[in-house]
Parts: sequence; structure tokens; C-alpha cells
Amino acid sequence: MHTTVRFLLAGRVEEIHHCDPTRTVLEFLREDKGLTGTKEGCAEGDCGACTVVIGELHEQGVRYRAVNSCIQFLPTLDGKQLVTIEDLSRSGEQLHVVQQAMVDQHGSQCGFCTPGFVMSLFSMFHHQPDHAIARGDIDLGLAGNLCRCTGYAPIVRAAQQSLTANRRDQFSADEKQTAALLQTIQPAGTLEISHGKRQFYAPRSIDELCDLLRDHPGAVMIAGATDVGLWVTKQMRVLDTLIYLGAVPELQILENDGTTLRIGAAVSYTDSMQAIASHYPAFLPLIERLGAAQVRNAGTVGGNIANGSPIGDMPPGLIAAGARLVLHGSEGRRIIDLEDFFIAYGEQDLRTGEFVEQILLPLPPESRIFATYKVCKRFEQDISAVCGAFSLQIDAGTITDARICFGGMAEIPKRASNCETALHGKAWGQETISLAMQALPEDFTPVSDMRAGAQYRMQVAQNLLQRFYLEHSAQPYPVRLGQQLDKAGADG
Repeated sequence: MHTTVRFLLAGRVEEIHHCDPTRTVLEFLREDKGLTGTKEGCAEGDCGACTVVIGELHEQGVRYRAVNSCIQFLPTLDGKQLVTIEDLSRSGEQLHVVQQAMVDQHGSQCGFCTPGFVMSLFSMFHHQPDHAIARGDIDLGLAGNLCRCTGYAPIVRAAQQSLTANRRDQFSADEKQTAALLQTIQPAGTLEISHGKRQFYAPRSIDELCDLLRDHPGAVMIAGATDVGLWVTKQMRVLDTLIYLGAVPELQILENDGTTLRIGAAVSYTDSMQAIASHYPAFLPLIERLGAAQVRNAGTVGGNIANGSPIGDMPPGLIAAGARLVLHGSEGRRIIDLEDFFIAYGEQDLRTGEFVEQILLPLPPESRIFATYKVCKRFEQDISAVCGAFSLQIDAGTITDARICFGGMAEIPKRASNCETALHGKAWGQETISLAMQALPEDFTPVSDMRAGAQYRMQVAQNLLQRFYLEHSAQPYPVRLGQQLDKAGADG
């Protein structure tokens, strides 16, 4: 057990002995350190003005990734490096390559969003492969940064100028020294930070986690805090006890045993997306639209499931694919189908002291066709109005198995059982699809809210089934998984 948060800032070890467990990194930078280059725009991880970069030990070096400091809790920095806009040119004599590119290309006008853009470019500078970067990758990397002045074209040109094949900077030159310094501050046991009666814990093993949950059954568990962070910054909730899962090695596993992809509950979207997409290509464009790079770098697949949102983007596709959950508690482990985890709005099958340990994603046969689609008001950085997922097994032109699941159509992610029945055992053709579309109103009674009307949601759900058929019907059988889908195919 240790009681000090230690992380690197400006090349030195920063030590925090006492702090509010939900104090954000942004508050710490601006109010405690006077580092006001990092801005607050939305306070919900949406605009990117607060973007900073986190450095972590990775494969004998340091890996840099952008995050939203407005919803990142300060104690989660333990054992890491925090890089801010002030660090990129600390000597004040020479701008960093990405900063100079913004100057050269006139990428800043009012300047409020500029530090966030620069930090996203810095993250891309260190994270992208060493080859010329494509325009689509630039758009993807900057999707989490909003600007009202420049029209983005000058910023894109700045990205093209700075993200060249020869990407070396002072951080690259200092990587070995930084890694060595990070090694000296790696926590050896559970972190405990107190603030009055409020507490923050970061266990270092699954056994320590079980013990903490036994002693604090009402604790709020966080990993990326991309959802829970908003409870604090938007809902002004006071959270008495937090347990951070990001330091538990057993929750970071990502393994393929030949039949199943095992995804630890604390594995981020960024770390899991390629492994998932190698077997389910249709998941890639969906995950690329889940938040933005800053959100995907922090947010986890397990967190999206455990918080139980009816409009979470991952559960419909995972349910359609037949995923299961490993739940772990003081009484041991149990495995359930993911679809059975969601009971009612805000209610999941999670017993006192239990937590989501793993997601078990079965590897599909090549003859199975799979697609998932997200429909929302804007292409990126938006919550779904409807998210639909379709998984069919077709043998000799006959549908022998169908799994269809929607988010946004009910109070929980829910399978379309009547629609599936209308498809099962029928010929793979337009007549069958039309009958299945007519069955969807028997499965769902959607509501109208700020994101979409009930009638619209039903029409979209039916249209997505039609789209799924049109995208796959022209191929000879067997149809390879996701073969027709590309990056553009995620836009509903």
C-alpha cells in the first residue's frame, strides 16, 4: 500500500500526497500548477481543447497517447508521464515540429483550441507508423478537436507538413532516460488516496481488487472514466469511493486461444480494435466512430458494457456475435451470455462485490456474415440514435442462424427475436428480408427523445436490415465475414 501519486511532469517527478479523488488533471494543471495552456471547453471530453498526452512504459520504451484532461482523474496518473503544451518548447527558443507547422500553415486564429490540436498532432507524431500519413488518418486523429475559426484546412495542412516519415524530436532523443525515470516511480502495491472521508484506490492485482470490493461494496469502479468523469463534471455528483481498474494486469489481457478472443475489461478501445477487427472487420469503422482518439485511448470495452447504457455502441455488435462475459467476485467466477447481463434500464446482472473481468468474443466461421452500423446526427463524436448489428449463417442459400441486436430501440441493448424467427430457415432473398423488416415492430417500441423520434428509429432499424442484405446479397456463398465493408460502410 502506498499513499502518494507520483508521475512525471516537465521532466521531474511530481508527488501528490492528498487530493480530491475526482480532481481532474485539467483542474490540477490550471489551478494548482498555473499551466494555463491547456483549456477547458466542454468539460465532457468532446471538444478537445483540454487535450494532453500521457506517456507510459511500453516495450522497453515510452508510448504517448492523447487524452481529455477534463475528465481524467488526477490519481490515475500514478506511474505515468504527463505532457502538456508547455513541455513541447520548454526552452522557449525553438518550437516543436507540430507547433511550427501550425505557424507555417496559419492553423490558428482565435487560438483557444490550438493547444489541443497541437497535443493531438504531437500524439500522432509519436504514434503513427513511420511513413507518409494519409488524409483519412489525419481526419481520424483530429476528430476529437473542434475549431470554430479556421475551417480545418490549414490545420490539416499543418498535419501533413509535420507528420513526415522522419519523426524525431527531443522526446524521442530522451526516451531511454524517460523510461528509466518512469521505472523508478512504478507503484509496488495498491495506491490509496484520501480526501476527508472520500477515498481512491488503485489495486495492483485481481486479489487486491476483490478485497477492496468486499470492504467497499458501494465503490464506483473506473478505468478510462470517459463516462464516470461526466458524472462529476456535468452532474456534479460527489463520489465517495473510487476503485481504479487500470493498474490490474489481469484486466489488461488480450488473448486469442484459437476459438475465442479474450478481452480484459480494462483493455482500451485503441488497444483492442485491431485484434477485434482482424476477425470482425465490420467492427473497425464502428470503433473508429466511438468518441475520438482521446476517448478511445482511455475508454475501455468493459466499461462500456458495465455501465449498461442502452445506447452504448459495442454491446449490439458483441451480442450479435455471441459474446459472453466473465464476472468475478469474492465467491469466484461465473460466465454469462452478454445479452443476459442487461436486465432493465440501469440494471445489470452484477452482484455485490462482482466486476466484469473479461469479454469472450467467439471467432466466427468464414461463412458467417456480420455487419454493424451506427446512425447519429453527426458522423463522429456523437451518441447513437440507433446502432444495429447483424450476424447470419447461410448454408446453400438458406439462413440457418440469425442474431440481430439493436441499441437505442429499447431500454437495453436487445435482440430482435421476432425478426430472427422470420429469417431462420428461409431463403436468403429480398422476400425474406421484407418479411423480417415487418417483424421489427413486434420486437421494439422505441421512444422519442432528443436524439431521434420513435417513428424515425423504427424506419432506420428496418432500413439497416435492408442495407445489410443489399451489401451482402450479390456475393456467392459462402460469404466471407465483413468482406463488403470498408471504413465508409459504418455511416448509417
